[in-house]
Amino acid sequence: MSRRFTQVDVFTRELTRGNAVAVVHDADDLDDDAMRAFARWTQLSETTFLLAPTPEGAAAGADYRVRIFTPGSELPFAGHPTLGSARAWLEAGGVPQREGVVVQECGAGLVAVRRSVAQDDDGDGDEVLAFEAPPLRRSGPVDPADLAAAAASVGVRTEDVVDAAWVDNGPGWVALLLTDAAAVLAASTSTASGEGGRADGPSAIGVIGPYRDGTGPGGAAVEVRAFFREFGTWGEDSVTGSLNAGLGQWLTAGGAGAVLPARYTASQGAALGRSGHVHVAREGDGVWVGGATVVGVSGSVAL
Repeated sequence: MSRRFTQVDVFTRELTRGNAVAVVHDADDLDDDAMRAFARWTQLSETTFLLAPTPEGAAAGADYRVRIFTPGSELPFAGHPTLGSARAWLEAGGVPQREGVVVQECGAGLVAVRRSVAQDDDGDGDEVLAFEAPPLRRSGPVDPADLAAAAASVGVRTEDVVDAAWVDNGPGWVALLLTDAAAVLAASTSTASGEGGRADGPSAIGVIGPYRDGTGPGGAAVEVRAFFREFGTWGEDSVTGSLNAGLGQWLTAGGAGAVLPARYTASQGAALGRSGHVHVAREGDGVWVGGATVVGVSGSVAL
């Protein structure tokens, strides 16, 4: 069966510089095995499948439902797949029930995706999509054993960690606040099985550090990197919405860590030759995470 297919680059205005997600439309009749197999085949960090909302979701205002797969597992929520799926749904002619807001149903519940036009030079007048960060499934301090394992896994000495916290909104993130952006860019998974590592330690690790003069790429205040272990091997995600959401909830004014302003831009992907920019804004009790999106592939898939 031929189905509509879209591939979207997220957190960038320039194709190939952000994080790509594959989106399969009209996937209601696909079973779990077919979804998992296709997600493995794309070899992207995430592949999503758009379906009609459940009756409960529709009653609550959901415009569509999404299932999110990595090559090895299904996720209840992920950031760049949320924005990429919303862009693909809109590009296919989707009309949201609420003007300017797309409501997505996923394993984590309902997620609002806001549409706006960037007003600053960095946005260059492009439409920006931003999702409201879902509640953290786990937050709070990281115990010493998990901290040591996480730091060793990404080549960071525990004494170089300023603070650490669980910021898990689905993928299992443990976040390490480092001294500065240079320390973030120097992190490496080459010591993943070296001293201090633990096979049962955290498998999703984010690191963040400030640009001391506040003049990072694109005016970024911080540099972020995201590491994950799947099939026993460490990898790195190019630009990560879920991690940046958790970091914003932890570190912005009002959050437990409270070392960043209510609005800032994060740079991510430099270590992989990418140039992602993530806009984070705390508004009251909520945190919004957004960026530009580019449709790179539009066509059909025989699935």
